Amino acid sequence: MRRQEEQQFRDFAAREARSLRRTAYLLCGDWHLAEDLMQTALIKVYRAWTRLDRHDELHPFVRRVLLRTWLDEKRKPWRRSEQSFATVPEVVDPAAGPEDVADRLHLRGLVHGALLRLPPRQRATLVLRFFDDLSIADTAVALGCSEGNVKSQTARGLSALRGQLGRYRGAPALSGARPLGRLS
Repeated sequence: MRRQEEQQFRDFAAREARSLRRTAYLLCGDWHLAEDLMQTALIKVYRAWTRLDRHDELHPFVRRVLLRTWLDEKRKPWRRSEQSFATVPEVVDPAAGPEDVADRLHLRGLVHGALLRLPPRQRATLVLRFFDDLSIADTAVALGCSEGNVKSQTARGLSALRGQLGRYRGAPALSGARPLGRLS
């Protein structure tokens, strides 16, 4: 690989690492595994970097590599029995009052826990559609499936999330009158 290509990859990796790690975390629910998935995906992209024709349209390719890396990781036998139960450290929003922060953190935990209980394809679809803000067509490309499949996986995933969160309807974070921002 030439120096110019190497520098292009380094710039790309530095620019996209945070977003990839966040997406990986939303898929797997473990920051350490998310870091491993992000690094593995970037290694795979690095190996293919010289063969990639259009470096300006890398996002769908990298997202697909990350998604397939996560799905491959889920298939490994030692991952089936291992579960992470550690709590994730939360970052406090200084602009909100103490009661707002507590409600938001509670809601974030509920939604994230419900998201982790979804089947992998539904979880991947919801993460790509609503956390990465991809269109139906872009999500279909990233998942390697039809747009109809994306719509059905989205509907099933949202229905399952509603079912899991339905028992918490009386919780202050879910019954509040004000809308909450992004949960990521």
